[in-house]
Amino acid sequence: MSTRTLIRGGLVITAAEELHADVLIEDGRIAALAARGTQAAEAWSADRVIDASDKYVIPGGVDAHTHMELPFGGTFASDSFESGTRAAAWGGTTTIVDFAVQTVGRSLREGLDAWYAKADGKCAVDYAFHMILSDVNERTLKEMDLLVEEGITSFKLFMAYPGVFYSDDGQILRAMQRSAANGGLIMMHAENGIAIDVLVEQALQRGETDPRYHGEVRKVLLEAEATHRAIQLARVAGAPLYVVHVSAEEAVAELAAARDKGLDVFGETCPQYLFLSTDNLAEPDFEGAKYVCSTPLRPREHQAALWRGLRTNDLQVVSTDHCPFCFTGQKELGRGDFSKIPNGLPGVENRMDLLHQAVLDGHITRRRWIEIACATPARMFGLYPKKGTIAPGADADVVVYDPAATQVISADTHHMNVDYSAYEGKQVTGRVETVLSRGELVIDQREFTGRAGHGLYTPRATCQYLG
Repeated sequence: MSTRTLIRGGLVITAAEELHADVLIEDGRIAALAARGTQAAEAWSADRVIDASDKYVIPGGVDAHTHMELPFGGTFASDSFESGTRAAAWGGTTTIVDFAVQTVGRSLREGLDAWYAKADGKCAVDYAFHMILSDVNERTLKEMDLLVEEGITSFKLFMAYPGVFYSDDGQILRAMQRSAANGGLIMMHAENGIAIDVLVEQALQRGETDPRYHGEVRKVLLEAEATHRAIQLARVAGAPLYVVHVSAEEAVAELAAARDKGLDVFGETCPQYLFLSTDNLAEPDFEGAKYVCSTPLRPREHQAALWRGLRTNDLQVVSTDHCPFCFTGQKELGRGDFSKIPNGLPGVENRMDLLHQAVLDGHITRRRWIEIACATPARMFGLYPKKGTIAPGADADVVVYDPAATQVISADTHHMNVDYSAYEGKQVTGRVETVLSRGELVIDQREFTGRAGHGLYTPRATCQYLG
């Protein structure tokens, strides 16, 4: 049965334009846009009319970096695909790209199938996968080609976490050479994990066990060095590179220098690096453990460089790296030894609101907000124009956003399955009011009307920024 929804009276904002227009949705897709008051708009009728007067009408957010149910440090991320995608919807995000994990010694296929099974029938919004390569060898290199054909077109490698996810330079080069041939995109966690492990050991021997030392041992220079090395390996391989969770000014400088040479090098940062700092890691009574993630939070002065990188397009994407662990029972595993604190922060619900606050604070424009949170991640990971924009033919992933509503971010009111908020008590202006996913109401005027299993697995094309 055909269903038609009409969103009337809002300001439609995409990465390309702002337009006072009505939006017609039919059978889960955007059917048409028409400027308000035109004959075309006046003639439309629909089964459901949503009044967006004084509101923004924006594409659903695309969060290209989440870790639902991720095993880490003897525990699991506290959000399931069900709770995590529900929280995403509350925050105006309608597509996540999560990371399937290859276990060392096992095939990529086995890891991918495990993640398909975790997510199947659970998600409230649409989802896709990247593949984490933990074990680069002849067999897994061949598997990369098959995964690209299947719509898993990006592969994450780690220069950090020796003994867990770490790949050496030779393995990284081989994977990059393979991706150069098959069209895949290598995503890099760029930190010198071998050197960091030495500094961790030395800090613990000195009795420096508090959470703040997590930030001190994971030095800015070791992020910058690894970023530089990843870029040079990508150049040797003739491969594109996407550096995840960039947190330091010196790492942004490496990306900027590469991009100035015309290289296909891309960078992502996250809200925690834009809004939080080492001040949080230093909070007393082990509270700093809440803010332990890698790359770590940096001194506040790095924030200006990240905002500048987002304005100049040396950084292209803001994702969350959502990887929540409860303070009670999970973060507490690291009492007396910061190296045992599970790494990760909750944030999938907060990204769109924090970035709207950044618009009001003068860091970015409204269109840039949509670009870094919706359009560019969709293009980067082969989902555009199905996702990331409001245009005829696109999926009707649409958010009616109230730019004037104020809210206080708090664990008391968020929907992520975690017992604290990284932004507790922060007041922001702007709030999601209504969310449609493929034309279905998931949030209806601040009421959750979605369901587990509505979200569909979405295979991806290759990166749309490459020739």
